[in-house]
Amino acid sequence: MASNAAPLGTLPSGIGIFTCLPDILYLPELVFGGLVWILVASSLVVPANPQGWVMFVSVFCFVVTFLWMVLFACGAHHNKPGWAAADFVYHGIAAFFYLSASVALATVTIEMKDGSIFLNYQLDISAVVFSYVATLLYFVHTILSAIRWKSF
Repeated sequence: MASNAAPLGTLPSGIGIFTCLPDILYLPELVFGGLVWILVASSLVVPANPQGWVMFVSVFCFVVTFLWMVLFACGAHHNKPGWAAADFVYHGIAAFFYLSASVALATVTIEMKDGSIFLNYQLDISAVVFSYVATLLYFVHTILSAIRWKSF
């Protein structure tokens, strides 16, 4: 029976990052984070401050996750435990950021239910759902990264 987890105490590189946990979560994180980014950017920004925070979080996490994935794919980590710790810390911060952005976006969306353009309301509802999915993905990645870090 094939296992989809890297051996304990190792960090994958190359195409191996797409076949083992938690690194297989990079692609869904990018997809759902990109969807949040696109949906918030295409909706009418009524309260600029919470929407700006959501945009910052989605763009920041998208760019850093992409760079992190490329670094892992190139093998820049050289299988050192510091990289496993950094992976855990980054994904923990990203999960916290996405949770705060999701709550802010949900609050703004609930407040705009009455008296707003229905299309913008639908876009914001979709963005809230995808934002919470991205939060869950980053949280799961954080837990699995912590387990991998502890195995070093």
